[in-house]
Amino acid sequence: MAAPAPETITPRPPEATAHILEVTHVDGDAFAVDIRDHRLLIDQPLEAGGTDTAPTPTELFAASLAGCVAFYAGRYLHRHGIDSEGLRVRAEFTMASDRPPRVDAVRLVVAPPPGLSGQRRAALRVVVSHCPVHNTLQEPPEVYIEVAP
Repeated sequence: MAAPAPETITPRPPEATAHILEVTHVDGDAFAVDIRDHRLLIDQPLEAGGTDTAPTPTELFAASLAGCVAFYAGRYLHRHGIDSEGLRVRAEFTMASDRPPRVDAVRLVVAPPPGLSGQRRAALRVVVSHCPVHNTLQEPPEVYIEVAP
């Protein structure tokens, strides 16, 4: 007996653990992303046909990684009684030059508060490299895309 064609198989993540967000069209290339009680906007730059009213989805992807790293850095500092004043994370990303379109590289620079010792800096690097967004990029999830009837 032959296996069914891949397009007929629709695996789903376990419902009990699913986190849900919804994206709806606003106008032109702009969309609203509703997450719990929060709303984010996404758009495209003018040169890509958008109205540049919000970041692109790709920029939010890099921002998500940088934000996760910043959060883990802040938690590390708090756990060790270190003031996080001055903590910053800078993200730089480049797009691949070939197909399919995708982010090719991301560089994150964590600027800890002034005066952090070398030993604490090394430990901070280990901690931030294990944030869930970074872990997800290291072990990519299965992604299922379907078009509703």
